[in-house]
Amino acid sequence: MRTPLIAGNWKMNGSAELVASFGRAFAEAELPGDLEVAIFPPFPYLEAARREFAETRIRLGAQTLNPLHSGAHTGEVSGGMLREFGVQYALVGHSERRQLYRESDEQVYDRLLAALSVDMTPVLCVGETLEERDAGHTREVVLRQVGHVMARLEPAQRARVVIAYEPVWAIGTGRTATPEQAQEVMAAIRAYQAGFDRDLAAGLRLLYGGSMNAGNAAELLAQPDIDGGLVGGASLKVDDFLAICQSAG
Repeated sequence: MRTPLIAGNWKMNGSAELVASFGRAFAEAELPGDLEVAIFPPFPYLEAARREFAETRIRLGAQTLNPLHSGAHTGEVSGGMLREFGVQYALVGHSERRQLYRESDEQVYDRLLAALSVDMTPVLCVGETLEERDAGHTREVVLRQVGHVMARLEPAQRARVVIAYEPVWAIGTGRTATPEQAQEVMAAIRAYQAGFDRDLAAGLRLLYGGSMNAGNAAELLAQPDIDGGLVGGASLKVDDFLAICQSAG
């Protein structure tokens, strides 16, 4: 059985009080027994989050990382630094990084390797734009993004990767892929992985992102190939995020 994962990407949002409120709420929350929960706060809040989340089941994630271990790279953060703060997950290839900061498939691959090298779990984000979907290129785009990374990894490395499918047109827009649309893409990703290893494909955790919220989470999470969610705006509201986590049961 695949362990469900609900991950909250705060992006460039948050405050010390928000971190504390999540710590208080999740210290008392009743969650499904096999659920993993992760929060990806901005870098300045990692130490506060480690402290506030210590008595909860929330694990820490980073929104990005530099592929190098150290050096003259002002403003950048390495995987080794993140590990010192207890970070266990790292997003790589989020659409906002690809679009706003021009991260290429090759740079995404380098960041994923950097996460693996310091024993972090990389969450590989993939997804198509509205134009690509309307042109019928969803499967082509998504599997290209997946394949550029996964086809080049060793089997043991592939087994450590989580993949998040986020249709770019649904991120922050309030629009959501229907459960059937999301399932279709997830099934294609899993089938692609089966070309390497059927056992790997069966165990691969696939998350849906793109305006998942407390109202639609249960229906999305009921799909056979959706193992959790990468939650954006709703992850900034403790009650909503907690409800999504409880839906994963």
